[in-house]
Amino acid sequence: MTRTATVNYHVHKLYRQAFELDAGGIAGNLVSPELAATAVAMADTRATSSLVSFASDAVEFVTLETKVRDFAGEAWIPEYDAELTAALSDRLGAREVVVFDHTVRTDDPCAIRKPARNVHSDYSKDGAEQRLVDLLGAEVAAEWAQGHYGFVNVWRPVEQPIISAPLGFVRPSSVDPSDWILLDLIYPDRKGQIMGLVGNPKHEWIYQSKMTPDEVAIFNIYDNQGLPSIAHSALDMVEDPNVATVRKSIESRTLVRY
Repeated sequence: MTRTATVNYHVHKLYRQAFELDAGGIAGNLVSPELAATAVAMADTRATSSLVSFASDAVEFVTLETKVRDFAGEAWIPEYDAELTAALSDRLGAREVVVFDHTVRTDDPCAIRKPARNVHSDYSKDGAEQRLVDLLGAEVAAEWAQGHYGFVNVWRPVEQPIISAPLGFVRPSSVDPSDWILLDLIYPDRKGQIMGLVGNPKHEWIYQSKMTPDEVAIFNIYDNQGLPSIAHSALDMVEDPNVATVRKSIESRTLVRY
């Protein structure tokens, strides 16, 4: 089944573009580079016989039940980290998993963290290598870099099924290398680097409709042995105009050692 959604692509410029996060010291205040709203065709993985897998497409959608139902505060973190570690060890064959960040996003104008509505991937090569050092220290990072490691995200709906602003992905096989651009992330106290995607009519978009809190998307952000990073974004689309639940999700970032 094919649906239509609107996404915000990045655009080529003659200079390095940037996001400024918490600009002016105000939490949630975001200064964004130019974006191009574009209508795209979405293939629903629930309604297609085409296989989507982490190994071939850098993303897969799986049932992964959790005992955590309230992601407020921090008491849930050890239990949830253990669940994610077990799942990635089992599904990806990871021999070591470091869960290092969780972001709860709510599709509400007043929310501090809203769904990311730009087509992107979370790390460039340089950004991933620096993050490895930041997390492990230079000595241990050098040891990991001699083997196979990657950054993998796990995205899950919170509280209710996703009826609006689902998370969509671009099949890496449909992306030309020239579609990627480097973007700086400027924080009040540090600077990072991500990749933004420029529009291309050859892009193949996929998503899973009406995901529930017991379903997750597992997707690759960076891999030092060549598995492609996958572009993704919240989609401007509504599954059912008769249901008015607010889209809420949690995205967990992990470092895996294969």
